[in-house]
Amino acid sequence: VQLQASGGGLVQAGDSLRLSCVASGRTSSRYYIGWFRQAPGKERESLARINWSSGSTYYADSVKGRFTIARDSAKNTVYLQMNSLKPEDTAVYYCAARPDYGAVYESWGQGTQVTVSS
Repeated sequence: VQLQASGGGLVQAGDSLRLSCVASGRTSSRYYIGWFRQAPGKERESLARINWSSGSTYYADSVKGRFTIARDSAKNTVYLQMNSLKPEDTAVYYCAARPDYGAVYESWGQGTQVTVSS
């Protein structure tokens, strides 16, 4: 499966952004799609994931209540709605896919930059 992430940009603190991750190629319902981010000098952080088949979700504590992950099966797209953005949310955001029976994310999108100014 190939992933294309988009939707990043420059916003002010308190603003919202919605990131999109479009899946193509050998898509399957037995996947998790996850969103990650990596800020300069920091390790990559897992933010949220969604089971493509069931729609069940998981959120990291750092974004719980502010970020929402959702899927649109008809568009083969997973979204990350980000509200109440903070300067510390500044990072490159990536989407990735892994089979629901595995633990390793095998396919990664190219990343989209999110910059939040104070």
